[in-house]
Amino acid sequence: MPELRKDTILGRWVIISTERSKRPHDFVTEKLVANGKFCPFCNGAEDSTPPEIWAIRDPNTAPNTPGWQVRVVANKYPALRIEGEFNRTGVGMYDMMNGIGAHEVIIETPNHEATIGTMSVDEVDRILLAYKVRMLDLLGDRRFQYILIFRNRGSAAGATLEHPHSQLIALPIVPKSVTEEIAGANTYYDFRERCVFCDIVRQELSDKVRLILETEHFISFEPFASRFPYETWIIPKRHYSSYEHIENNVQRDLALIIRDTVNRINTVLDYPPYNWILHTAPAHQTEMYQYHWHFEIMPKLTQVAGFEWGSGFYINPTPPEQAAADLRLENM
Repeated sequence: MPELRKDTILGRWVIISTERSKRPHDFVTEKLVANGKFCPFCNGAEDSTPPEIWAIRDPNTAPNTPGWQVRVVANKYPALRIEGEFNRTGVGMYDMMNGIGAHEVIIETPNHEATIGTMSVDEVDRILLAYKVRMLDLLGDRRFQYILIFRNRGSAAGATLEHPHSQLIALPIVPKSVTEEIAGANTYYDFRERCVFCDIVRQELSDKVRLILETEHFISFEPFASRFPYETWIIPKRHYSSYEHIENNVQRDLALIIRDTVNRINTVLDYPPYNWILHTAPAHQTEMYQYHWHFEIMPKLTQVAGFEWGSGFYINPTPPEQAAADLRLENM
């Protein structure tokens, strides 16, 4: 059973997941080959993953067989386990509890060679629908306080399999990075009586120098204080605090701007490894007037080294204004 242990100084929680230490770098079998290696996420290898939790399928195809378009399964090597009780305990001055949560994999396409930037809008829209459906389902479990969705592309970004996929982890606590965002948003609201994220949207649409793309419902842009070169955010123009309440037409517009933004990142940076993260409101919240969901895309172009770890400062060698100009393809 994984454990959650609390850092007594900083108040953050750490997952001690001994089961993941057993995870191989890749699966070894003779059943299916992709780029010379077996891929358990490819069409035809459905029995190599845990059973389907949810899928979009072609008509008259059975679960756990070929014929799917998007497929969600439990992670074979989960960071947290859905079965069990928290059993909060103290070990002297320290706090810990069982690592209760959910860890799922969204297999985004049967096409091993696909990328988000080359998928159709329909294909990306189906991925976003999977996010929404699984979030709504897991939010029915009152044990979970936060649903984190993320995507690792490339081994430098933490991916152990090449096949296009995202991951979802349902957590029994709100991550520290989200609580810090909410605290900052609360401080801004107390001072200005406005949502800081809505003000950022207005500022970026006005300045345009960090803006990459604008659609009917979204903008993609380089944050003013970007931590990493070509760090890119996608955020709705209208105030939304919780992703899972997104309407179908807005979701399709999101699919469009994600596809086109990632395509530009791939074009300019030659298909870099990257992480993307969906930050949304904590579970069981009514609409939060001061918080605004958004995607953060972070290409892995530099390393976080001793200065960054020791100080908390980030050194970004590429001004966001220059990065935005590059991603608008002005210099291509």
